[in-house]
Amino acid sequence: MAAMAAALRALGGRFRWRTPAVAGGVRGAARGAGGQRDYDLLVIGGGSGGLACAKEAAQLGRKVAVVDYVEPSPRGTRWGLGGTCVNVGCIPKKLMHQAALLGGLIRDAPHYGWEVAQPVPHDWRKMAEAVQNHVKSLNWGHRVQLHDRKVKYFNVKAGFVDEHTVRGVAKGGKEILLSADHIVIATGGRPRYPAHVEGALEYGITSDDIFWLKESPGKTLVVGASYVALECAGFLTGLGLDTTVMMRSIPLRGFDQQMSSLVTEHMASHGTRFLRGCTPSQVRRLPDGQLQVTWEDCTTGKEGTGTFSTVLWAVGRVPDTRSLNLEKAGVDTSPNTQKILVDSREATSVPHIYAIGDVVEGRPELTPTAVMAGRLLAQRLFGGSSALMDYDKVPTTVFTPLEYGCVGLSEEEAVARHGQERVEVYHAHYKPLEFTVPGRDASQCYVKMVCLREPPQLVLGLHFLGPNAGEVTQGFAVGIKCGVSYVQVMQTVGIHPTCSEEVVKLRISKRSGLDPTVTGC
Repeated sequence: MAAMAAALRALGGRFRWRTPAVAGGVRGAARGAGGQRDYDLLVIGGGSGGLACAKEAAQLGRKVAVVDYVEPSPRGTRWGLGGTCVNVGCIPKKLMHQAALLGGLIRDAPHYGWEVAQPVPHDWRKMAEAVQNHVKSLNWGHRVQLHDRKVKYFNVKAGFVDEHTVRGVAKGGKEILLSADHIVIATGGRPRYPAHVEGALEYGITSDDIFWLKESPGKTLVVGASYVALECAGFLTGLGLDTTVMMRSIPLRGFDQQMSSLVTEHMASHGTRFLRGCTPSQVRRLPDGQLQVTWEDCTTGKEGTGTFSTVLWAVGRVPDTRSLNLEKAGVDTSPNTQKILVDSREATSVPHIYAIGDVVEGRPELTPTAVMAGRLLAQRLFGGSSALMDYDKVPTTVFTPLEYGCVGLSEEEAVARHGQERVEVYHAHYKPLEFTVPGRDASQCYVKMVCLREPPQLVLGLHFLGPNAGEVTQGFAVGIKCGVSYVQVMQTVGIHPTCSEEVVKLRISKRSGLDPTVTGC
């Protein structure tokens, strides 16, 4: 670690800083000889999308800089280069999800002949240290990749001075001015705290903190019904922690609601408690350090209370644009969400300023879409390409204890778009082979394919709930993206015995009313 720190200091030592007094000239100070701007491309934000864009532009021979600064969470959590996905999202989430899955496999092991003494305790500190060390290695890897591609990196908080110039302020207060022909905003989002809940900010944590806790969170209340809420609650339960989810309305809004219900049914049957139709009103710390939460039942109006060690807020995210001074550059945002408005080329209201990823209005909040959008943007700007990012039929997976993968339209969306009579849904309840020997409950293992009813029955969407759902969905997403029909899927030979073969065996439609339970090969 000492060698790594020294190398980082060496990297940072090559950057030229201007004090506020020297940088007072603003625009002129940020130009080189002959009035040229400092960079061909300046990327604000060191997350997956911004880094992908910067590296692609550098590969195309352009002069590129990245500015990135992580404002500590209200609880003081900090992290390095790489954005939400690397530090407080996909990567640590999947690793902790895997830790929870291993607990289930350990419980299965005696059924397969392994002599494993039960119960097996879990060490949060050891898991957290391993996960955090991996994340730090990714932070370092991003720094090295930028250096190798000759991309300048500035660890500063950025704000626009004008439409071509950005002022960066370092932790110590030093300022630097940077100008560029093209600027990309890729600052992502941060978790939202509920403003109406007394004590929420003082005593709660968010997904910005949960993955960096040194000690177990203990008995936890997760407030929210998003995939962040359910994923966190799922791995906490799987690690043996007493976990409750408080939901005001429906789970996984925007996803297929039949699948969402199955997800929460599975979680409830495996130990996660749910408080449905409730909203918190107060969090206060008790003398023993525990947190007392007060909530209201939205149906009856009755008040309830509970005591927890940790309260995790997962009630949505907001775009990280507050310090950018977008108005000085003339960049328009949505009045409702404060997200940046862009066109199909990712261009904002200022033609040479672009935005990608979670900070953009109407875009999926998914790492792979930001990465692809960033690369394609760089290729259009500097590589002579005209290819646009296609946001249709983007696959994704919710990493709850029983994983839910999907691509394309939900059943509700398909019916709303095409009408009930023009939609055919094929479905099946199945039991993974690996569930049989240990006698695992497979009640919620389910797959459905949403199709047009008219031959050859274009596949509109696929929804898969079961082990390794992400791996299953990724493969079928290619076919659905290419316009595969139900007929073509049925002509595909399955791999036996796998869970994914259940997709190519979907013969029973909902319309038929027949029992869709799979009973054999």
